[in-house]
Amino acid sequence: MRMSELSERSGVAIPTIKFYLREQLLAAGERTSPNQASYSEEHVARLRLVRALLDVGGLTVASAKDVLRAIDDTAMPLDWAFGVAQHALPGVVPDVDEAELEFGTRAVDDVLAANGWEVTSDNPGRATAARVLSAYEKLGETSLVTVLPEYLRAAEIVAEADLSVVETVSSRAEMVQTVVVGTVLGDALFAGLRRIAQERASDIHFPDQGQQA
Repeated sequence: MRMSELSERSGVAIPTIKFYLREQLLAAGERTSPNQASYSEEHVARLRLVRALLDVGGLTVASAKDVLRAIDDTAMPLDWAFGVAQHALPGVVPDVDEAELEFGTRAVDDVLAANGWEVTSDNPGRATAARVLSAYEKLGETSLVTVLPEYLRAAEIVAEADLSVVETVSSRAEMVQTVVVGTVLGDALFAGLRRIAQERASDIHFPDQGQQA
């Protein structure tokens, strides 16, 4: 198919497709003439994936490249693929002065130890959680620490759901793609479901507040 048909099939505008080609997010088509190339169904699928990573997952172009490389490297161990996806997610904490995260780091380490969890020190989730808790503490708020065990249990349920999806596919290539894409898009999915659940919970806990507003 020509680029015009590729654009129509994928829903991606031609200027955007050309940008993805320049950024090597999309493989070049097969040359049919000096100014023409032919594209396949694989290009359609890759375009949809790229749009999902950038528009829904909120990844930068550089992070999306890392994720796509992990997907294409089907020899990569699944736990490594998880790591690539986790580090690509928006909001991952860059190198920060450890003293700034002392309160949050201690709280996270305490709840992990209390539950017998052994997690690598460079897991980006540790720093992200520590940063959130430390920011709350600087605002004079420590209430999140009291509900941290409940947050951890909820996260465990979601993580088990993530892995159950991976187990439904058979080929190594599909497993890697499911791990990576599921990690990136799963964050956005859970954020949306959490907001839905908050509305329901608020109706239960504060049933009269809406009527008084």
